[in-house]
Amino acid sequence: MSIKGLILFDIDGVIRDVSNSYRMSIIKTVKHYCFWEPSIFEIDEIKNEGIWNNDWDLSLELIKRHIVSNRLTITPPTRKELVCHFENLYFGLKSPLESEIWTGFIKNEKILIEKNIFSELTKNSILWGFVSGAERASAEYILKNKLKLLNPPLVAMGEAPDKPDPKGFIYLSKKLLNQELGRSAPPIAYIGDTVADVKTIINSRKIITEQKFISLAVAPPHLHLKNSLKAREIYESKLKIAGADFILNSVNDIKNIFKNLFF
Repeated sequence: MSIKGLILFDIDGVIRDVSNSYRMSIIKTVKHYCFWEPSIFEIDEIKNEGIWNNDWDLSLELIKRHIVSNRLTITPPTRKELVCHFENLYFGLKSPLESEIWTGFIKNEKILIEKNIFSELTKNSILWGFVSGAERASAEYILKNKLKLLNPPLVAMGEAPDKPDPKGFIYLSKKLLNQELGRSAPPIAYIGDTVADVKTIINSRKIITEQKFISLAVAPPHLHLKNSLKAREIYESKLKIAGADFILNSVNDIKNIFKNLFF
């Protein structure tokens, strides 16, 4: 079989809606330490800076900025303290081998992608995998338990530097294609929902200049509500400015455009 291309997917905001899970964990963690709740749009703003892909670090940064801007006499938590509180909110009762006992915000997540897309890609000689800033237990919960994917190729949190560093993306691309990247390798696309995801492709191009990399971007689910049209337009413009090649209305648009990307 001649491989036509490779699509790697981000997970949060692309494969699953994390508005009421990871983002709610950010909001409630920040409130716990500085008595202020950032809005979901304020979270968008800091994510659009392109360097806060890790939600723990993003939460801590929001706390520190709020303390400074309001001249508060609060001492921010250590990263270890914050991570512990965040995890208790997100997972609740946590056992990686027994996800059915989880009680946290993770239970609120909804799938955004049609389950048959992966088999459709495979039928058309397109490889696929996942590069995510989520913890492996969280990512596999969605991929294996919800989407029923068997041994999905995945690079998760802690297994590579945080995006927009492209090391994890490049590593998984080489592994799946089973060859060095460059002029002779098939095109590689990455679909994400943040500026950091777009910059991951931009940074990959700087390292492997002869490889065809394609940046696909989609605004996160909360911006697809009718009353968020203007905010969505602004968000998508920032993705485009960052270097996204295509802005999709939905991750499911992949099934309509992949032949134009690779054939």
